[in-house]
Amino acid sequence: MAWNPETYDRFKEERYAPFYDLSALVNKKPGMDVVDLGCGTGELTRKLADMLPDARVLGIDSSPEMLERAAAFAGTRVRFECRSIEEQTGSGQKWDLVFSNAALQWVDRHETLFPALISDLRPGGQLLVQMPAQHHNLTNRLLEALAGEEPFAGAIRQVRISPLLEIDAYARLFFEHGSRTVTAYEKIYPLVVKDTEALFTWVSGTALIPYLEQLQGEIRDLFIARYRDKLRENFNGPPVFYPFKRIILEATF
Repeated sequence: MAWNPETYDRFKEERYAPFYDLSALVNKKPGMDVVDLGCGTGELTRKLADMLPDARVLGIDSSPEMLERAAAFAGTRVRFECRSIEEQTGSGQKWDLVFSNAALQWVDRHETLFPALISDLRPGGQLLVQMPAQHHNLTNRLLEALAGEEPFAGAIRQVRISPLLEIDAYARLFFEHGSRTVTAYEKIYPLVVKDTEALFTWVSGTALIPYLEQLQGEIRDLFIARYRDKLRENFNGPPVFYPFKRIILEATF
């Protein structure tokens, strides 16, 4: 997908809040090798590295636009490489910490993805993942429903169904693959914005992208207009309160 760092960063503080909850769960050890899957602009990768003073941290992302920003956060212990999460996972590299903040929701087949991530850990290694709960969040559900309506159903080749599992399924998966500790919970991060147009801007930085990439011209404009209508129909305001749900996962193996 073609990411726009400027649009993404318009809600930087709101998007970064879950990172601090996730990073607080890190089991700190000397000389850790760490990979950050879906590092985006790299700012949080650098913050993670600063929390682990002697760690070696690799941030990977498939977006050249994001990695252009990330270059400013590189250093002797922090580097960035352009590749997909799928290409990185199972590559043979072993890590003390596999970390991913708001990225794995874009990768399919979590039933096989997560065992592959676990296989990339050294003994005693830790997996830490935060993902928006797309299957529970209303803005995502409205997008899926709209894409199934005409005239969009015939134009959108693929309606992206969230690959996320329920949190108890992740906990069971971790147990079945030998976890020594498990943390799995869903948390609401309240988003309060001026109006539904501001909420539309929030969604346009992430979830809306794969739909608009499949549309052009008048039908694209119509999809945007209809989605704005759905947001107005489903959210009260101003201001607009959106109880945005995210999944936090931690396991040590």
